[in-house]
Order: sequence, then structure tokens, then C-alpha cells
Amino acid sequence: MRKGIVLGLLLGLFGTAPGAKAQEESSKYEVYGGYYYVRFNINANLPGVAPSATYNGYGGGGQFEYNARNWLGVVGDLAGYGATSTANGALVGGAFTYLFGPRVNFRRGRFTPFAQALFGGIRTTDGIGESGPENNFAMTAGGGIDFKVSRHVSVRPVQAEYFMTRLPNGLDNRENNLRIGAGIAVRLGK
Repeated sequence: MRKGIVLGLLLGLFGTAPGAKAQEESSKYEVYGGYYYVRFNINANLPGVAPSATYNGYGGGGQFEYNARNWLGVVGDLAGYGATSTANGALVGGAFTYLFGPRVNFRRGRFTPFAQALFGGIRTTDGIGESGPENNFAMTAGGGIDFKVSRHVSVRPVQAEYFMTRLPNGLDNRENNLRIGAGIAVRLGK
């Protein structure tokens, strides 16, 4: 149900973006840096892992966006997280994500809401994956909003995304997670 809603919203946003009139010309490149929080939900059937283990992932990351059009960008996203157990707060491992994909921007003066879908991978350490360090598929779908504070700088107070991972878990090898972020974006080039 949730997957259908997210896909329907993204398709609707992608379908209306070309017809949207822009209020300003975009820069060619944008660089973002900020904080990320991830709620990892691991439903597992593995020795030593609780059947419904959850972890809080705290970390940071960065994005590079190339604006092919005023409304369409291509984004690369790199982020790292330290994961703690929700049961006792102990550090259990870490994760690093590398994601790429399209972003639709709705530029309206000082405000730029956006929607994006990013695809790539997640590298986990001991404690999160089934058998130590490994690379697996990951994707996000969601969006956020940037508030322009100067000609070259924007503040992103919120970015919220559905974050799906395909970690081996002894069941269906799929985890439905949440990723929330906030940070600063800098626009470069004309």
C-alpha cells in the first residue's frame, strides 16, 4: 500500500514538472551537505538477531546535483551512518550508501520543493548485515524543500524519504526504512 502511494506521488510529480513555469534560472551545479537519520527495520530469521530488530542510524552525507534543465536534475548521494540498537543504545555497526538518480525541482522564488528517486547500494559492517561487510541494493523515494537565503546558499530544513534496502535477513531480504535529513545546499555555476 505504502509503496503504491509513493510511486503514485512520484509519477504525478514527474508528469507535471515539464509544464511548470519556473520563477528563476537554476545554477548548473548544486552541492549539499547535511545530517541524516535512518530508522533501519530488520525483520530477520537469523541466529543472534531479534525477529524484528530496529536500529537508529545517525550520520551525515553529501549530494552533488547537475541541473540538466531548470526543473530536472541528476543527483549523486553519498552518506554514512553509525547504527545503534533501539533496545539498549549500543553501537552495533555502520552503513555507507551510494545512490544516484533523477530529481524534479519546483522552483518558486525563495522556495524549491523537490521530489527524487535514487538507486544504488548500501555497504554494511558487522552487526547490520548477515555475515559481515557486504554490498547490497538500496533505493530511496521522497523529497524535501530548499529555502534560498542568499544568491548561492539554501537551507534544507527537511528531506524525508522511503529507504528500501535488500539486506540478507533469512526471510524476504527486503527492509522498509525511513531516512530524514537536513542541511545546507550551495549553488555553483550559471
